[in-house]
Amino acid sequence: MTDLTKLTIAEAREGLKSKTFTSLELTEAFLANIERANAALNAYVVVTDDKARDMAKASDEKLAKGEGGALEGIPLGIKDLFATKGIHTQACSHILDGFQPPYESTVTSNLWADGAVMLGKLNMDEFAMGSSNETSYYGNVINPWRKKGSNTDLVPGGSSGGSAAAVAGRLCMGATATDTGGSIRQPAAFTGTVGIKPTYGRCSRWGIVAFASSLDQAGPIAHTVRDSAILLKSMASVDARDTTSVDIAVPDYEAAIGQSVKGLKIGIPREYQVDGMPDEINALWQQGIDWLRTAGAEIVEISLPHTKYALPAYYIVAPAEASSNLARYDGVRYGLRVPGKDIVDMYENTRAAGFGEEVKRRILIGTYVLSAGYYDAYYLKAQKVRTLIKRDFDLAWANGVDAILTPATPNAAFAPGEITDPVQMYLNDIFTVTVNMAGLPGISVPAGLNSEGLPLGLQLIGKPFDEATLFKVGQVIEDAAGRFEPEQWWG
Repeated sequence: MTDLTKLTIAEAREGLKSKTFTSLELTEAFLANIERANAALNAYVVVTDDKARDMAKASDEKLAKGEGGALEGIPLGIKDLFATKGIHTQACSHILDGFQPPYESTVTSNLWADGAVMLGKLNMDEFAMGSSNETSYYGNVINPWRKKGSNTDLVPGGSSGGSAAAVAGRLCMGATATDTGGSIRQPAAFTGTVGIKPTYGRCSRWGIVAFASSLDQAGPIAHTVRDSAILLKSMASVDARDTTSVDIAVPDYEAAIGQSVKGLKIGIPREYQVDGMPDEINALWQQGIDWLRTAGAEIVEISLPHTKYALPAYYIVAPAEASSNLARYDGVRYGLRVPGKDIVDMYENTRAAGFGEEVKRRILIGTYVLSAGYYDAYYLKAQKVRTLIKRDFDLAWANGVDAILTPATPNAAFAPGEITDPVQMYLNDIFTVTVNMAGLPGISVPAGLNSEGLPLGLQLIGKPFDEATLFKVGQVIEDAAGRFEPEQWWG
């Protein structure tokens, strides 16, 4: 029998249906991989092995009766931002110590309803604030990829670093993730995996620990474009408990895979040609253009003139919303409590001990830009810029553009501790934040390796609720580029 952990979700689905193997066998194979590798990769903060076995056995019973759901028996990892009933949910923060919610997030409820199996909770940047998975209370996640001939550890990207590393390292078949400014697409690019941030409102945010409510969106990380399409179909839904979720039918995304891209108009934004971008990133982008042109797509240069304001505007809007959302963590109702001489002292002590440095930095920035005298100068102006960014994209769609092709990241994965300047770290999101500011869908697809043997991704940006086109075009890139696997050095 082939190594079960090497299968894609699509392949495993067929194997389970044909009874070539059971969900329990599949689950045990992944639990064994986690046992061997997690000490080196630190991708999981909690492994729910007993629950996984129980869910797998239940799936096998359903499959035996021919009653399996769309993800019946498929083992997944869950980012620690998603509430899982009675199971560790701490956003990888000390301030939520011991929190086990009495409810389940809508996204994970949808996955369990379709038969998925939970392997455990995945490491992440604290409260999803970070681009390298170095801000987690549970320590760095390590990227399964290394430079050719090097033993130096690399970051997996962030904030969904545990999700990306677990998929790349074969510690789950796919993973849930969230994206506020690039937190699905950047780690996917750093680990040679596929990550899609759907349109804002496509997936319910109910039961996901909030960072920036007008930007956060759940999505999957998987090995292939097809697998990410399968997962998103199950994750997406309208939800009465989340008024920002949109009541638009969720299409069969998998049906888009393999469709022709002939005649599609692909926009190439000149503003994404940034100063100091490595030649390898430029060459990869050009390679992607050539692949799509060869497949029959029409390539057109477009302008998104407000792109240069996206990063500064994002780092006003996101921290402002974070400072508001994180005000609820005070040591009174749940999580960490550090005593003080009175209630205000207790608040201060709890927050000082409970929040990490990056989270504190963003709360301070957010509180500042919302304060009297600065609200108009910063927050209001950033919201106006956001409107202009969205209008740039609207004009592209109005001119017949079907999707936009850009690099996913300005560089490949780097070593932990290599970037210490927060602003330099924030620049990792330079190609991704516009998509969140405009509420659009974006996908990162592995497109090649750099000269040091590290994966690089290309990003496709789509029209609102047109994820199907991204899957269709993304498959062309995947077919042309091939698939990439790290050489195993762990476990």
